[in-house]
Amino acid sequence: MNNGNSRRGGNDRKKSGPSKPMNKARKPVSKPKSFDKPAFEDETPKASPAAKKTKKPAAPKKGPATFAKKGGYPKIKPVADKPVTEKKPSVKRQIAKDEMRLNKYIANSGACSRRDADIYIQSGNVKVNGQVITEMGYVVKISDVVNFDGVTITPERKEYLLLNKPKNFTTSGEGDGSMRNVLDLVRGATNVKLQPVGRMDKNTTGLLIFTNDTEIIRKYAQPNQKSFKIYQVSLDKNLKFEDLEKMAGGVMLDGHRLFIDEISYIEGEPKTEIGLKLRTPNVKVVRAIFESFKYDVLKVDRVAFAGLTKKNLPRGNYRFLTEQEIINLKNI
Repeated sequence: MNNGNSRRGGNDRKKSGPSKPMNKARKPVSKPKSFDKPAFEDETPKASPAAKKTKKPAAPKKGPATFAKKGGYPKIKPVADKPVTEKKPSVKRQIAKDEMRLNKYIANSGACSRRDADIYIQSGNVKVNGQVITEMGYVVKISDVVNFDGVTITPERKEYLLLNKPKNFTTSGEGDGSMRNVLDLVRGATNVKLQPVGRMDKNTTGLLIFTNDTEIIRKYAQPNQKSFKIYQVSLDKNLKFEDLEKMAGGVMLDGHRLFIDEISYIEGEPKTEIGLKLRTPNVKVVRAIFESFKYDVLKVDRVAFAGLTKKNLPRGNYRFLTEQEIINLKNI
C-alpha cells in the first residue's frame, strides 16, 4: 500500500502546492510604462513582413572620406581665376586760368543761365570758332570766338557795386559841364563794363547799384517789383497831417493810381522831413507825389534799396556787394 506521504515512483518529496503543467510557456511580464525595452531580453519581438523595408544607402559624407570609396568620385577641376583688371580712376581735365566751360562762358556773357545754355548747346545753336558744338562740358578759351544763337558774345565776370551817389551827378550823361556821369565815380573799381540799375537825376542822392549783370538790370527796371525803396524827402514847408493821410491812401498820377506802402514824419526831425516807402524804381514819381499836393521838393535821398542801406558808406563812396547780398538781390 502506498503511504499518503509518498508520491508515485517511490520518491518521498514534500508537497509545496499544486504542481503546474510543464508544457505551458511563460507569460511575459507586462511592460513597465517607464521602460521602452521588453521585460525579457532574450525574447525579442519578431518584426512583421510588412514592417521589413529595404534601407536606403547612406549619402556619402562630405570631406576627405568621400574619396575613400573604391574607384573614387570624379574630382572637380579647379577653375582658373580670371585676371582682375583694375579700373583706372578717370582723371578730370584740369581747366586752365584762361579757360572755362562753354555753358559758364555763355552765362557770364549775360545771354542766359547755365541751365538754359545747356539746352542751346544741345540744340546746336552755339558755335565755337565757326564750328557747331553740342558736347556737354565743352571747354573753351577766353580768346575763342563764341557765337550764341547768331550773336557773338564775350564772357565777363559779374560785378556788383553799391554807390552812395552825391549831388550833381547824373545817370544819363546829358547836361552842361557842371554835371558829370555817375560812371566817373566807379570807373577805377573794375575792368568790366558796368551799368547803373535804374535812373537818378542830378538832384537825387543816395544808393545806386552798378553791375554788368543784365538780368539784374532788367529785373529792377520793371515797374511792378517786390523790392522796397525808402526815400527821405525834404520839403519847402511842413507837411499837413491831412495831406499825409491822403497820400497814405494812394495818389492819382497821370490817370493811374499809385499805392504808397508807407509814409510818415521822421522822428526827431521837423515836419518838412518825410520818410517814404515805395516799390517803384522811378525816382521822378517821388517828386510827383508831393508836387500833386502843392509842395516843392528840395531834396530826395534814397536811404535803402532792396534791403541795402547806407550804413558805413559815406557820400561819394562805393563798395562791392557781399555774396549774401548778391543772393538776396537775385531772390527778391
